[in-house]
Amino acid sequence: MKIGVVGTGYVGLVTGTCFADSGNTVTCLDIDAEKIARLRRGEVPIYEPGLEELVERNAAAGRLRFTTDTSAAIRDAEVVFLAVGTPPAADGSADLSALWKVVDGIAPHLRPDAIVVTKSTVPVGTCAGIEKRLEARTGLRCRVASNPEFLKEGAAIEDFQKPDRVVVGVRTADVGEILRGLYLPFLRTENPFLVMSPESSEMTKYVANALLATKISFINEVANLCEKIEADIDDVRRGIGHDSRIGFAFLFPGAGYGGSCFPKDVQALAAMARSQGVQPRILAAVHETNLAQKQVLGEKVAAHFAGRLAGKRIAVWGLAFKPRTDDVRDAPSIDLIDRLLAEQAEVTAHDPEAMPNVRALYGDRIRFAPTALEALDGAECLVIVTEWGDYRRPDFDEMARRMRNPVIFDGRNLYQPAEMRSRGFSYFAIGKAAVRP
Repeated sequence: MKIGVVGTGYVGLVTGTCFADSGNTVTCLDIDAEKIARLRRGEVPIYEPGLEELVERNAAAGRLRFTTDTSAAIRDAEVVFLAVGTPPAADGSADLSALWKVVDGIAPHLRPDAIVVTKSTVPVGTCAGIEKRLEARTGLRCRVASNPEFLKEGAAIEDFQKPDRVVVGVRTADVGEILRGLYLPFLRTENPFLVMSPESSEMTKYVANALLATKISFINEVANLCEKIEADIDDVRRGIGHDSRIGFAFLFPGAGYGGSCFPKDVQALAAMARSQGVQPRILAAVHETNLAQKQVLGEKVAAHFAGRLAGKRIAVWGLAFKPRTDDVRDAPSIDLIDRLLAEQAEVTAHDPEAMPNVRALYGDRIRFAPTALEALDGAECLVIVTEWGDYRRPDFDEMARRMRNPVIFDGRNLYQPAEMRSRGFSYFAIGKAAVRP
């Protein structure tokens, strides 16, 4: 099948590459000429394990192409996927300006029988709006469908190729069957292909992310309470997680969620509710709880030093919002660094992949260490923000030798408090009593 993908960001590039890898001919379109030039050279502008190899292989085979020419990408495409950003507007609602610009741009080039599919996360009713917009510009009743993505950054290739479910929203059964055929190579283990209305499909994406975000904010709030009453959040988590109605997924306390999806989707769903006269009390609480949780590490550090952070050298391990990605959008590390800099601390940071993106934000206002251990040299304390595997089993003796003071603030609960005490560290985790040697 001939496929066009509009947008070569995270979703568009993974989608186009995986469809090419299953034998389709895919042309990816983007207005960013520099990004397209890089992709043509085999340079993938985002870090996602396995993606660079797939891009290189399918481009070499002639199944995957990149262009800035709208006509070249769209005119022969049987299915056109829209994968452009829908960032939050000032009121939290999704900003669809880029999407509408794309719809207007592709309209003159669409085949009469083309199917236009929204991969972007969009408010309920967007597919209907695209249908009307395309009809007004082409004079044709264009077929428009919704196909939300459920990709996890850091595991996107596996998620696409081995989905736990595929959701499509369609108006007619024939469109559903065409999309089923397109996804058939990825559904060989009988995982469900769920067909529903575009409105239900659009809603499914927001509800899925909002519910996962709710679990994170809930366990973080409980963890903060555990610290006050001498309970251990890991014991509590085990105690509830074995209940099959609850489970363990997304019940790990930490420094708050970030990334390109959860923060904006929770706000967008809340804005959608308000627009319909429904008060999104739970969603509002989830968002506010997360904003507060992203301040917890900074508050712990400030309290330990009695508010005197000026001139203190502080090491930060982990900048990406989660491991296996270089994405720092809404990352808790940014909130932490902003606070430390505001209080005139000296920050030395390390991350296996995200340092270039953070350097673009801060320039020389913070230092970047080539290795995790080098970030500790002369540090008054270490703050762990992202649970990269690189940080899970470090050389604690070498850490203590390099640090001015053996103090760790662990935003991901990587270590055992008893072990840290025995090694001579002061250790402050999330939802656990502080330990000191």
